[in-house]
Amino acid sequence: MIGELGRRSSTALLVHSALIQAVTFLVRPATTYRALELDVPGFALGLLAASYAVFPLLLALPIGGLVDRLGERRLMAIGAAVVLGCSAFLLFWGTSVPALVAGTALLGAGQLACVVGQQAVVANNAASTRLDSAFGYLTFAASLGQALGPLAISVVGGASVRPNTNAIFLLATAMSLVLFLTTFVISSKVSRGRRTAKGGPKGSSAALLRTPGVVRALATSATVLAVVDLTVVYLPALGAERGLTAATVGLMLTVRAVFSMVSRLGLGSMSRKLGRMKLLLLSLAISTASLGVAAIPMPVWLLFIVMAFLGLGLGIGQPLTMSWLSAQAPEGQRGRALALRLAGNRVGQVVLPSAIGIVAVGLGAAGVFLASAVAVGGTMLLLRGVRLDD
Repeated sequence: MIGELGRRSSTALLVHSALIQAVTFLVRPATTYRALELDVPGFALGLLAASYAVFPLLLALPIGGLVDRLGERRLMAIGAAVVLGCSAFLLFWGTSVPALVAGTALLGAGQLACVVGQQAVVANNAASTRLDSAFGYLTFAASLGQALGPLAISVVGGASVRPNTNAIFLLATAMSLVLFLTTFVISSKVSRGRRTAKGGPKGSSAALLRTPGVVRALATSATVLAVVDLTVVYLPALGAERGLTAATVGLMLTVRAVFSMVSRLGLGSMSRKLGRMKLLLLSLAISTASLGVAAIPMPVWLLFIVMAFLGLGLGIGQPLTMSWLSAQAPEGQRGRALALRLAGNRVGQVVLPSAIGIVAVGLGAAGVFLASAVAVGGTMLLLRGVRLDD
């Protein structure tokens, strides 16, 4: 169980976490394939990736305050309803680039509401000494969803290089309905006794940003998440350049997600042994090397191994930054603190894909992986002198 949650609510929370990621990692590659059907240029794929973060970037901090006032379950239900509407919209009207951009932006907004609610449930119900483990379980479930989404593409796409996107969007709509219904299995008492004042103290976001090392830690979190996004968007493009089938690409994305999942098993014990900072730096080093190697032409079986290492590296950074910020934030303000982290993530998801997408014009998808390696490697320099173990 997670914190003070009962078994039923804990299970429902983990299912909810898995489902929102499964839908997201099913829909986003599908929009890439749909865009490829429309023969969009390489840089437009970068803009499509960035559109996912536009609404969340604008809404992250207001939603953080909202979850602290109104409660997590209500916010999760709203987010799931938006994702359901987005999936249906793409199924029936996602036949142009503007429609794909609009649908992707709505998906980002709905996913944000779900994730903020889920993380606030954990932050407000887990003991401080168990935060790493609790967020490890939550992100383990998220990684499971990230594996199931691409796996569904492999099942639906079969041996075709470009799969039937209508079938994928139909499946996403059905999964989104289950996501919405799962919200109401979580107990309405998950947030009891956690608020200190309506809306929390003023200026808490600015106070958190003034804490030494916070901005650099947020930049690291944003870079890691943006690179996960870029992998989802550009691995299909890399596969298309190298003649890989949709089923093969879907399995590679699944392997990456599965090994992210593996990296989160026992995260609490690993963090206690190595310390958050050493563990984070190790994960960044593995990610940097994997991204750089992925750009090199190689046999398909070797690229699967590279994706496995990439999953291990990228899987650790997110739960560690979640638990650290939750420990720093005062009670009643944890939703706001986690939303601040997500806002930083969305800045990275807007800026990094848009900038790196330009690389695709001259160097193709392989150039995007090289540029991503440089970005992740740079965050290791940013973290010099930062302490995440307090």
